[in-house]
Amino acid sequence: MKKDKFTNIYGRNVFVTGASSGIGEACARMFAENGCKVIGVSRNIEEKTADFAGGGSLTTKRLDVTDEAAVREFVEALDRVDIAVLCAGMGVAGPAETTPQEMTRRQMEVNYFGTINVAQPCLTKMRRQGRGLLIVIGSIAGRVSIPMQSQYSASKYALEAFTDAVRMEMRPYGVRATIIEPGDTKTGFTAARETQTNAEGYGSLVGRSVAKMENDEQNGRSPESVARVALALAGRKDPPSRVPVGLEYKALMVLLRLLPDKTKEFILRKMYLPGK
Repeated sequence: MKKDKFTNIYGRNVFVTGASSGIGEACARMFAENGCKVIGVSRNIEEKTADFAGGGSLTTKRLDVTDEAAVREFVEALDRVDIAVLCAGMGVAGPAETTPQEMTRRQMEVNYFGTINVAQPCLTKMRRQGRGLLIVIGSIAGRVSIPMQSQYSASKYALEAFTDAVRMEMRPYGVRATIIEPGDTKTGFTAARETQTNAEGYGSLVGRSVAKMENDEQNGRSPESVARVALALAGRKDPPSRVPVGLEYKALMVLLRLLPDKTKEFILRKMYLPGK
């Protein structure tokens, strides 16, 4: 997005999680390039500050979003949080029947509880300021459950419900909340996915299903396409509740609302359960 078209009605102080790679890195950099003062955090990131033309800056700090006490201390120490873009996340794949509890708990700790750990102190600052924008990075998988990704889909479904409640509760205080729903996106998320590959009774089905996901992701949209959506939301006084990324996914969401559940499930089985 061109800088001269960027409109920001919330403020220049932007906080981004998951800023070491993928969507989080793209969001942090794009806001900084457009004149914002960005704090970007991740569990593994080089701590440094970069300045950009137009007065923007990007300061990166190490922070584990699953450490509730550390996150609260970090956010409370910030002067302001005008916009929070919560991108930190990871993926787990495997059959719903057999996915180990430790994998499921890790999935929820990062994607759901990690998001809440950051959102809560950010919302407190925004409420006291009388203004703010919370942007949660969800997923199309948070609207449509994907076979062999039941735990990942569950974590993203949970973020949909959380963001809906935040939007209603915080509106009287001048705070807005929206969830962005990327589809297949080419990032390091693909290589970092944790997969249960030895599920009893499933043979090669898990591997074939995950291979389909990986192929789609690596041929998907760029993380910058998601960052441009986040940037545009900064100019919306009343942002939409949820924003699928790309015309194809917007159309898909409309189509899936119209189709019977059995038809939707038939399509998803054909896509993600090859040979079944």
